Amino acid sequence: MKSVFKAWTAGRRMYLDFFESCSLETLNKIPNGFNNNLIWNIGHILVTQQKLVYKGANLQGYIPDDMFNRYRSGTKPTVPVTQSEVDEFKYLLISLIDKTEQDYAKGLFVTYNTRITGIGFHLSSIQDAFECNNFHEGLHLGYMKGLRKLV
Repeated sequence: MKSVFKAWTAGRRMYLDFFESCSLETLNKIPNGFNNNLIWNIGHILVTQQKLVYKGANLQGYIPDDMFNRYRSGTKPTVPVTQSEVDEFKYLLISLIDKTEQDYAKGLFVTYNTRITGIGFHLSSIQDAFECNNFHEGLHLGYMKGLRKLV
């Protein structure tokens, strides 16, 4: 699992780079022909990680319900994200890794609900959930690199 957490951390650092290289306006801009923006993708990977890892293991997690509802699969931005929300996302990108690693070390992930995800991953264990999460976050990182060229 060390390599899974290491890869996850490296990817999250790449997400943080978007905050350094993009203005709030750029983060919120939806290019023509698209239905989301850079910041929606970051919110989405945060809530999806919580869904895959915590909810899949019947645990509460650390994302408030209103954030979960705004960024879950099938949603799109309805209002611009504020600077305070951007600051919260910056904090969550790294702090959720720390909390999840601690929870994993404590042995909190005892059970897991077997299912097939929307991207076709068969999840039957917490390890599957972590690997699926890294794949999912990699997909969205690629989307964001493409979107950044259009905004």
